[in-house]
Amino acid sequence: MAQSAAITWSEKTAERAAAVPWYIWACALAVTSASFGGVWDISWHESIGRDTFWTAPHLFIHFGGILAGGAAAWLIFTSTFSGSAERKVGCVRIWGFYGPLGAFMCCWGGMAMVTSAPFDNWWHSAYGLDVKILSPPHVLLILGLLAIRFGAVVLILGEMNRAEGILRRKLHALLLYTFTFLLGIAVGVFQEYTFTDSMHSALFYLLMSILVPLFLAAVTQVSDFRWAATAVTGIFTTLNLMFLWLLPLFPAEPKLGPVFHHVTHFIPPPFPLLLIVPAIALDLLRPKIGNWNRWLRSAAFGAVFLGVFLAVQWPFADFLQSPASRNWVFGTDYFPFFVPLDDEWVRHVYTQIESGAAEFWTRMAMALAIATLSARAGLSLGGWMQRVRR
Repeated sequence: MAQSAAITWSEKTAERAAAVPWYIWACALAVTSASFGGVWDISWHESIGRDTFWTAPHLFIHFGGILAGGAAAWLIFTSTFSGSAERKVGCVRIWGFYGPLGAFMCCWGGMAMVTSAPFDNWWHSAYGLDVKILSPPHVLLILGLLAIRFGAVVLILGEMNRAEGILRRKLHALLLYTFTFLLGIAVGVFQEYTFTDSMHSALFYLLMSILVPLFLAAVTQVSDFRWAATAVTGIFTTLNLMFLWLLPLFPAEPKLGPVFHHVTHFIPPPFPLLLIVPAIALDLLRPKIGNWNRWLRSAAFGAVFLGVFLAVQWPFADFLQSPASRNWVFGTDYFPFFVPLDDEWVRHVYTQIESGAAEFWTRMAMALAIATLSARAGLSLGGWMQRVRR
């Protein structure tokens, strides 16, 4: 009986020791809230229009910024003013304050996101109710989103690289989850150039080669999981399919004009890009080139990413342009209310972005070079992430 009680007590102690710190959960929740709010906000613009700042998506976005910034600020202040040397373990010193590096990133990102809110409100009042992704206040918001996402990853890494056993496995799972949102922003920042009418252009593949290989290479470097890139792109695909299939279930109608499409529900994001296929190829390639130097590995990563992505996305674009995809599963018949009826996207025809074959192949060669450089940066980033302890 005493032995059983001792075992139970020991198990409970181990379970408590393996608990993920609350501020990491808070930052993961903040990233999720801000990311989901961002997708919902774009849908709101496309379905209803920007009727007021106090919409539910805006509140979700800025709740994420406030939560990440607040949790990070608490961690920094308690580490700085506790007076305990133990609390300063795993901390860096910036401007006289102590805290994990990821906490400083989350704190800055939260402040940038909150600052972007009145800036965005003023921008719309001064220049109209635009729907551009890369307006100045949106750029500030995107930088803030990137900071809290990257900060959450670094905060998790600092804990994970010092942890062992059950706690390390939990933190590793959270790392793959939060990495998904870095991949999301790598695609989302170029959203205006990734619709189906652009998928037979070299520009589309060039833009996808700028940041996507970076984060896929980084996660394969920092994670010891055999299928790390596949897991990240799998979560990315699942979340995007969830948005595609769930958002149209909720009613919405335009409140601004002109209205070119009869919208009765929220317009979802497009069908997710097939990034999971090159991710699988990269995970299969990784053990075979593990002993190569970084530049050769980067060249292999870049070539495999671009080649496989081109091989699957190009013909899949033909399917997405066909009548067979115009259903709730693939969602190619959903259009924002403000897109004119003569737009190539609406007419399901490809936009001629490059002027000819020479420009097309020049850009594809640039895409290959950029994918290689992006993968090289990702391997360096992943190597740095492996050394993060604070």
